[in-house]
Amino acid sequence: MIRDAPADYISVKLGINVVNLDAMRLRAFVPAVHGFLDTIRDGHPEVPLVLISPLFCGVHEDTPGPGAIDPASIGTDQVRFVATGAPGDVALGRLTLQVIRRELRSLADRRANDRNLHYLDGTSLYGPADAVELPLPDGLHPSAEAHRRIGTRFAAYAFTGTGPFAR
Repeated sequence: MIRDAPADYISVKLGINVVNLDAMRLRAFVPAVHGFLDTIRDGHPEVPLVLISPLFCGVHEDTPGPGAIDPASIGTDQVRFVATGAPGDVALGRLTLQVIRRELRSLADRRANDRNLHYLDGTSLYGPADAVELPLPDGLHPSAEAHRRIGTRFAAYAFTGTGPFAR
């Protein structure tokens, strides 16, 4: 859809759902993202494209998915999520948000010939300090106030000064 839709600017944020669903292993993730970006570029070879890594999410920073509802939160006013993987599973190719950020940064660096591809670390939009001030209510999804902060920061990055969407 992105390839075939008209676009002046494109931004994609990748990673959290892959980790939360335990949908891929490292050896498949990187080639899949290359293929995804190649497909977008088939339709938009020169459009500025921002590749955004995951926002901070303590549940999956160091622990692979899949995610699940925390049984201790059932019957409370706020359902919460937990990661069910084990940190040591990263050695088996399972993904965490830290691994995905590292790999997306490396992937963007390897595609340096695409002068309109820009990498943005998602933790610059919502990082560990933000999680203290505006915690994820369910451990996974930002609140409305956090979404406003994320949007404001993205707009300041992308549309002002020398940002990739500033013209």
